[in-house]
Amino acid sequence: MTIEYLKRGKPESERSEDDAKVRAIVEATLKDIETRGDAAVRDLSEKFDGFSPPSFRLTASEIEAAMQKVSARDMADIDFAQTQIRRFAEAQKASLHDIEVETIPGVILGHRNIPVQSVGCYVPGGKFPMVASAHMSVLTAAVAGVPRIVASAPPQKGEPHPAIVAAMHKAGAHEIYVLGGMQAVGAMALGTETIQPVDMLVGPGNAFVAEAKRQLFGRVGIDLFAGPTETMVIADTTVDAEMCATDLLGQAEHGYNSPAVLVTNSRRLAQETLAEIERLLSLLPTAETARVSWRDYGEVIVCDTYKAMLDVANDLASEHVQVMTDRDDWFLRNMHSYGALFLGPRTNVANGDKVIGTNHTLPTKKAGRYTGGLWVGKFIKTHSYQKVVTDAAAADIGAYCSRLCLLEGFVGHAEQANIRVRRYGGRNIGYGQPA
Repeated sequence: MTIEYLKRGKPESERSEDDAKVRAIVEATLKDIETRGDAAVRDLSEKFDGFSPPSFRLTASEIEAAMQKVSARDMADIDFAQTQIRRFAEAQKASLHDIEVETIPGVILGHRNIPVQSVGCYVPGGKFPMVASAHMSVLTAAVAGVPRIVASAPPQKGEPHPAIVAAMHKAGAHEIYVLGGMQAVGAMALGTETIQPVDMLVGPGNAFVAEAKRQLFGRVGIDLFAGPTETMVIADTTVDAEMCATDLLGQAEHGYNSPAVLVTNSRRLAQETLAEIERLLSLLPTAETARVSWRDYGEVIVCDTYKAMLDVANDLASEHVQVMTDRDDWFLRNMHSYGALFLGPRTNVANGDKVIGTNHTLPTKKAGRYTGGLWVGKFIKTHSYQKVVTDAAAADIGAYCSRLCLLEGFVGHAEQANIRVRRYGGRNIGYGQPA
């Protein structure tokens, strides 16, 4: 099996240095928010966004005023996208069921699916206002039945972004804040004098937002570690260089550190794609960003077999995986580590990002090895319960429990079982003796 890199990105050591700088900044920022609350949030908003309104939370009239600025066509497109996302989320929720089963006579076990009670949804702004992220987080939480949904996005040119506000409101947000970056994530998770803390944080963001979520995890729940966008194209000679280059650059424009990787078994396609990327960079309006991202994080990998392509893809566990080969369903059956798959040349990552209905908040930095992306189930906790409803079952299961507790040396545990064997089974068992 042969794997050859025609192009490599930044070495891992340099990427680790960047991560260390981000960690230190985020740690200090979160500590400041926890200590000074609203004052720290306001200072950060002024520093990073030049924005300091009387209140960061929008009133009903401010929401309505923002929505009035959205054109009818844009509003119709938002409605269409939310309809697709709602349909898929509702189908996912329908697959989740409460259960109750009698495992042995008199012993009943079950679980209930209960929504998280409050969620903070972050919608990125940055270079691009991520309207679609409002659908993906707020709408999915609403379908899950979350009773308090807080949404936050940075200002654009000194005011709320109208389309983002419209998307948040129509998706079902109960509170909308005009806050960006670390200050938004920190305020929602830690709480301030004017913002009640949430139980869970969701939504993508830049490296600082991702690191803030990582540091806050445990204090609150998070959806997943969603860092800078990643894309991988798995292609053979059934597609051409223009298609591959377009799909790589279409995601590289996200930011200066968005990995884009081509995995192919055709050296010719690899070389032609490298040339086509240079041609498209001369035309792409967002080339300033995409060029840096491709230079530092772009990779082209040539493999000698489809099995080698599969192994490379599973090892990299990219966020978005575009598969365009003569055996797309084979990759679907055999891929096990990724964020989302986009199968065949007729689909593309942008579909998933914006409108088709699947969720675009996906695992990055190889987190696809142990988690999938955001979905309605992420907002739902599955809690078990048990009850013993007959004397015979209490005595029977209690005897097993008593002996197994004593096997481990837990006398107090055993006595919890023994008292029930004595009361419901009529057996005289001394303290700390096996039933």
